[in-house]
Amino acid sequence: MRHFRTLGRAAVALAALLGLAACSTGPTYNPTVFPYELDTEKLAQNKVKTVIIPHVNLGQPSRTYLEKEAPRIDGMVSTYLKQHGYKVLPQRDFIQHWNTAVRAFGDPFDPTTGRVNMATFAQVIQSVRDRLQDTTDVDAFVFTDLIESQVPFGAGMQRIARWHGVSRKPSLQGPGTGVSADFDWNQAASVASLQVSVYDMDLQRVFASVGGLDATDAIDARSSAGRFIRRRNILENESFVNDGIAIAFHPFIVSEIWPGNP
Repeated sequence: MRHFRTLGRAAVALAALLGLAACSTGPTYNPTVFPYELDTEKLAQNKVKTVIIPHVNLGQPSRTYLEKEAPRIDGMVSTYLKQHGYKVLPQRDFIQHWNTAVRAFGDPFDPTTGRVNMATFAQVIQSVRDRLQDTTDVDAFVFTDLIESQVPFGAGMQRIARWHGVSRKPSLQGPGTGVSADFDWNQAASVASLQVSVYDMDLQRVFASVGGLDATDAIDARSSAGRFIRRRNILENESFVNDGIAIAFHPFIVSEIWPGNP
C-alpha cells in the first residue's frame, strides 16, 4: 500500500508541475490590448459565415509604404478566416462593384488631402452592398486598415516597445552592429497595427478591434547620434503579422495567444 501511495503522490506532483509548465507557455498579459467591441446580440441574430474583404480602408488611406503591403496582409487575413471556417469571397467582386459605384457617386477618397468624404463613402458602400446581396451569399464586410502609431522602446535593459497587444524589440538597419551610447531611447518609433472592422449587411458594426504587427522603423546603425529610419522591408516577419491578425480578431475568432487576461 505504501508503494501505491508513493506513486499517487508522485503523480499528483507531476500533474502540478505539468500544470505549471502549461501555464508558463500561455500569453503574457499585455496592458496595451485594444478594448474590442463585439455585438453578440446582432451576431446571434445573423450568423456570419461568408465574408468579403474590401480593398479600401474604412477610415483614412494607409501610409503609402503600408498600402503597398495591404494585398499581402489581406491574403493572410483571408487564410486566417478560412482556417476558422469562414467562406471568403474573391476581393475582385467587391472591386468591380466599388468601381461602378465610384463612377456613379464619385470617389470618396481625395488623394491630394488624404481625406475621406463620408457621405460619398456611405453612398458607394450601400451601392456595393446592394449589388453583392443580389449576386452572392455574403454576410459581412471585413475591413482591414493598416494603421500606424508612435511608441518608444522601453528604457530598461530589454528595450521593448508595446502596443495593441504585442511586444517587439528594435532592429538595426545599416552596416553597423551596435547602437550608439548616445541613442535617445525616449524618442518614438513608428509601428504598424491591423485595425479590423466587421459590418453586417445592414451596415451595422458587429465587431471592431486592433492588433499590433511590427515596427516600421529601425535604428540607423550608420548614425553616430542615433536615430530611427524607415525599414527597407516592411512587415516581412510573417510570424509577427500572423500574431497581430489573431489578436485583432479576438474574440470574433477566439485566440489562445490573446494577451488581455491579467
